[in-house]
Amino acid sequence: MSELRFSVVEEAFKKKAADVVSPKERPSEYYAKYVFNKEKMFKYLDKKTYDALVSCIDNGAPLSRNIADKVADGMKTWAMELGVTHYTHWFQPLTEGTAEKHDAFVEHDGKGGMVEEFSGKLLVQQEPDASSFPNGGIRNTFEARGYSAWDPTSPAFIDGDTLCIPTIFIAYTGESLDYKAPLLKALDAVDKAATDVCKMFDPTVKKVFSYLGWEQEYFLIDEGLYAARPDLLMTGRTLMGHESAKNQQLEDHYFGAIPSRVAAFMKDLEIEAHKLGIPCKTRHNEVAPNQFELAPIFEEANLANDHNQLIMSLMKKIARNHGFRVLLHEKPFKGVNGSGKHNNWSLGTDTGVLLLGPGKTPEQNLQFVTFFVNVLMAVYKHNGLLKASISSATNAHRLGANEAPPAIVSIFLGKQMSEVLDAIVANPSGTAIEVSGKAGKKLDIIQIPELIIDNTDRNRTSPFAFTGNRFEFRAVGSSANCASAMIALNAAVADQLKDFKINVDKGIAAGKTMQVAIIDILKDYIKECTPIRFDGNGYSDEWKEEAAKRGLDCETSVPLIFDRYLSDSSIGMFTRTGVFSEVELNARNEVKWELYAKMIQIESRVLEDMSKNHIIPVATRYQTSLLENVTMMKDIFPDKYKELSSADMEIIEKIAFHSAQIKAGVQAMVNARKDANKLTLEREKAIAYHDKVAPFLDSIRYHIDKLELMVDNQIWPLPKYRELLFIR
Repeated sequence: MSELRFSVVEEAFKKKAADVVSPKERPSEYYAKYVFNKEKMFKYLDKKTYDALVSCIDNGAPLSRNIADKVADGMKTWAMELGVTHYTHWFQPLTEGTAEKHDAFVEHDGKGGMVEEFSGKLLVQQEPDASSFPNGGIRNTFEARGYSAWDPTSPAFIDGDTLCIPTIFIAYTGESLDYKAPLLKALDAVDKAATDVCKMFDPTVKKVFSYLGWEQEYFLIDEGLYAARPDLLMTGRTLMGHESAKNQQLEDHYFGAIPSRVAAFMKDLEIEAHKLGIPCKTRHNEVAPNQFELAPIFEEANLANDHNQLIMSLMKKIARNHGFRVLLHEKPFKGVNGSGKHNNWSLGTDTGVLLLGPGKTPEQNLQFVTFFVNVLMAVYKHNGLLKASISSATNAHRLGANEAPPAIVSIFLGKQMSEVLDAIVANPSGTAIEVSGKAGKKLDIIQIPELIIDNTDRNRTSPFAFTGNRFEFRAVGSSANCASAMIALNAAVADQLKDFKINVDKGIAAGKTMQVAIIDILKDYIKECTPIRFDGNGYSDEWKEEAAKRGLDCETSVPLIFDRYLSDSSIGMFTRTGVFSEVELNARNEVKWELYAKMIQIESRVLEDMSKNHIIPVATRYQTSLLENVTMMKDIFPDKYKELSSADMEIIEKIAFHSAQIKAGVQAMVNARKDANKLTLEREKAIAYHDKVAPFLDSIRYHIDKLELMVDNQIWPLPKYRELLFIR
């Protein structure tokens, strides 16, 4: 080994050894080790540069190119001390993942050598190919220019030997081509609108933050079994497989003892997450076998979303070290619970007030009720859009099933808040209202006393539930980018708060006091949004009928649900808040329809291949062995062979029937796929794949799963659910 190569290997081993966490080390000692947070900024930047960057992060102040150069130099120094050799702009295109292109810290020195170089220009902006990412027609192949631009509010971090810089991704013509850019716009919109409303109660409020606490559910399976399932490899879910005799029916897995192999994985995952500044806090077994959950402490929504994207990537990497594969598909196994990603969302001020939690004074509680009711109004007005924000080909398998929120958006309030709202409507201003709770509080419409909000019964069937000081958007899919739901929710709330402020100002101009104007408007809002309130069983057929009568969006076809983005109300709301232009909305829907059709297309092709090349040959082989057995019985027991071989003959006939059904179904599915592929409009193609192709995935699977119960286990070509679902 050359001296140079030996030196590189030696340094690599040193770094790996130095990166191992001692059992005695507390998380606080290595937390954010690989994050360029304010502590690192203070150490590696001069005071002027540090102050300018902090002002940019906290107050949105602009950064000059000179300051950016100094920030880049400090970042480079810090990163290189930790063995970093490359940098990348880390962004979130419309592929439901992240993207990165790595460049080395090297430039020619003009003397035949190289120097480590990283300037403010390289930090602030790069130029990925915008035509190679989903763009909905905004960029043609011959119009490839696009830009990634630094987001200073989300700190840079180190992954391996690479400095990762969170960025937005936009087209040369300015349209957003990612999730982060519109999320930042939505957060800015809700900040401004909510701050204006807060100033009616407390003039010292300068900023309102949107907070997000995600709960990430996932499955783990053994890597060897994963590799033996082409459907898992290609689609993330099992396209066939009869349910195990035992799965989750004993309810013994939820919150049970964590298997030792899984606990080791979780520990390593948390350590690496903490090094990257991801505040992981909770871990536990979920309902289904091999299903688990990870949840962090609440963070500002933009940072929380970045951390969720990072944790999904990180858990896949760490799982491989433990012989596992992570499944983030919303429904990888039929007959057992799927996975979601509950988004706990709230708003808070720079003065420390949580706007969706009761306060200590009458004014704070009037403020709480104000924001509470405006959230209800926003969700009521845009319930179809919020459903569209969490809809996908994968989440469609989970929504509406009896383990997940229904495909109808409603809000669970709980007993006490329902009583509070009903009392506000029923009672005239100035009268005291008895409200049930821990101590039976009186609620004065004008001078609202301290409220004590119980943690009411949680309604697991509600897609949008109030849980004490926040709302839990439970319908988000486990593989989704949280930003999709957060963009729609924050933008809708921002638009509603702006409308509320305008109405209050009109009331004041008409001679009302501010409190009376607020109460009068809230009464009208509470009456108007009554249809969105539902505390009952969201799984029941009765609720589906009732929701339709209430005028709520009950559409279940994902391609048609996407239409909600292009309704007049959605376009108006997004354009008023500055989150999306109509051009961007149309482009994004093109991407959504195209992605939906392609995912069903892939599943269809995989099922075709597995049916023809795995299932039918094995079924035929087993059928042949049974026929040979019957033939030999006839030779040996000519008088009794019919009686002795009747069971085999019954199985032979069933195999023949199910095999014929599979062959016919596959051919019909292929024909339907060909017809769908001829369509040129993405919306029409997506609808065709939903209506004409997707149904075959279930009908063909039915016959394959029947064959699984008949064919000799020793020759069945795929690991079965009883093997996949139980970690040993």
